[in-house]
Amino acid sequence: MNTRNTMLAQQMVALAEQDRALLDELAASGEIPSADYHPRVRALRQANAERLSAVIDRHGWPGKDTVGEDGSEAAWYIAMHAVFDVDFMQRCCSALIQAVAAGQAPGWQLAFLEDRIRVLTGRPQRYGTQFEIGDDGWPVPSVIERPDDVDRRRQALGLEPLSSRLARLRGPGLAGPDDWLRRSA
Repeated sequence: MNTRNTMLAQQMVALAEQDRALLDELAASGEIPSADYHPRVRALRQANAERLSAVIDRHGWPGKDTVGEDGSEAAWYIAMHAVFDVDFMQRCCSALIQAVAAGQAPGWQLAFLEDRIRVLTGRPQRYGTQFEIGDDGWPVPSVIERPDDVDRRRQALGLEPLSSRLARLRGPGLAGPDDWLRRSA
């Protein structure tokens, strides 16, 4: 990786870290979770999305050869949290499809981003990566397109079977749904 790409990688990682730090700060102060999208979170995520958009304009999806695995994952994190702009998320998804095909990003990132877009737009997800809280208080997958084929699709992009993921979410050591919610916050 050359110096310019190292700087870009560091920037992608720093943007994702700022997002996580803001969430930690707001959670510690009790400002989140809340019923509304916190204005500071939205402003930061919008600025991050604008920066990622400029990177995609100039370089395409920031894949592992350009920004390393950490930088590429940070770009994915930014795209995943741009829920206020589904068109931007779709643009990222298109770029990520090319990056995955070229071996520049792992398939699981594509699965998560595509599913998030589908759920946000009221369509069934394909890979079972997005969850909601069920009537019993435990996480359950949002509606899945052709659920009988979900594990085949998951395997193709490097994800474990959905039953294994659900077992881990409800996993050992959890006393119940409230315990899961506390640990996942």
